[in-house]
Amino acid sequence: MKKFIPFIFVLLWSTGFIGTKYGLMYSSSGDFLTLRTIANLVVFAVLAFAIRKSELSGRQIVHAMITGLLIHGAYLGGVYNAIESGLPAGLAAIIVGVQPLLTALIAVLVLNERMRLLQWAALLLGLLGLVMVVSSSLQLQSVSYQAVLLAVMALFGITIGTIYQKRFCQNQALLPSVFWQYFSCLFLFLGISYWQQPSNIEWHIEFILSLTWLVFALSVAAILLLLYMIKQGDAAKVSTYFYLVPPMTAIEAWFLFDETLSLVMLLGMLLCAISVFLVVKKSNPVINNEKSEENYKVETVK
Repeated sequence: MKKFIPFIFVLLWSTGFIGTKYGLMYSSSGDFLTLRTIANLVVFAVLAFAIRKSELSGRQIVHAMITGLLIHGAYLGGVYNAIESGLPAGLAAIIVGVQPLLTALIAVLVLNERMRLLQWAALLLGLLGLVMVVSSSLQLQSVSYQAVLLAVMALFGITIGTIYQKRFCQNQALLPSVFWQYFSCLFLFLGISYWQQPSNIEWHIEFILSLTWLVFALSVAAILLLLYMIKQGDAAKVSTYFYLVPPMTAIEAWFLFDETLSLVMLLGMLLCAISVFLVVKKSNPVINNEKSEENYKVETVK
């Protein structure tokens, strides 16, 4: 079942854009993120207490909090506020979609990960496919520099956070680690909520369902799967799966909101799928570590 983890992650992660679309209709981004983070802390506190697998040292807690500020704080805060500031979702997807390329570059330079020429070409192919998928919703009229900078902040947040997680949080127990990640973000989101214009939260059923889904499906399940994949495989290869998120979101929007799927979008989805296949083929980031362990045991017996 481990080989299906990346695709389960993509399916869950893609629904985040749908859930966010519903949630922001009834709340500001700061209030929405704050409520989501508080709920996350409650869930992970209960899980960590129930399992009691291990505790983190002071140094590990600091590393986990820095990772949280990057992966959750900078990424979610940047994307939410960029869209709220008028950045088209299509342009936001393209900016954040550079992540696999940027992660691969940093991973090669910092973590000494290896990337073949074919894999670099596949990453560029995936970026082209991403542009094709979101091209129909891309509008550039009256885009503010502030909104673009927020999206760029989100890009570097999720990219550097992935590298940081791989470098400094590799051996941490996931549940307490993620708890401290969200704990560090709470104060950031409270600040965003305070800074924004006062707004009342409308406790509509769609808002409640959206918040519930984002907490359990995204903040719990998807994040744990992402951190597990980073722990088991190369950061650059894991990030490539993000190319599949916009195509999956487009399919969900077609199914739920009757949005159009053009031929260009379908071709873009195909390019994204080919890109991911070329980057990760024969080296699935989840099962690769398992195979290495098996080979080590065989060599030891010999």
